[in-house]
Amino acid sequence: MSKRPEFTFKYIFNYAYNPSYVNGAQGGLSPRGDIVINFYLERPPLPNAITHEITPEGAIGRETSVDPTDLSGSMVRFVDTGVVMSVDNAKVFHAWLGDKLREVEEMQKARAVFEQSGGGGQA
Repeated sequence: MSKRPEFTFKYIFNYAYNPSYVNGAQGGLSPRGDIVINFYLERPPLPNAITHEITPEGAIGRETSVDPTDLSGSMVRFVDTGVVMSVDNAKVFHAWLGDKLREVEEMQKARAVFEQSGGGGQA
């Protein structure tokens, strides 16, 4: 019986490789028809500066001002990573992501069945 041909991919990581957590994306189509995706992390903004009173005892007292002043009425979408891919590659990525989502759903179903059955046995 002959063996099917095989091909092995070796993964080489950039020294600075550092996965980022993202909770959103923005993008569209490039003028050449590629898919552009900019991933972001949405979070409350951090102040540039906060000013506090100094108490008579020399301790830090109440907050007297914040820069910028609209801090409480805004959010940050920090964009750290973006990708550009062809439509064909986007289709492959879409299928791969769909497979991963189905795997997660199956794990969640199995976990729910396990928990409903009493966690696998009780003493």
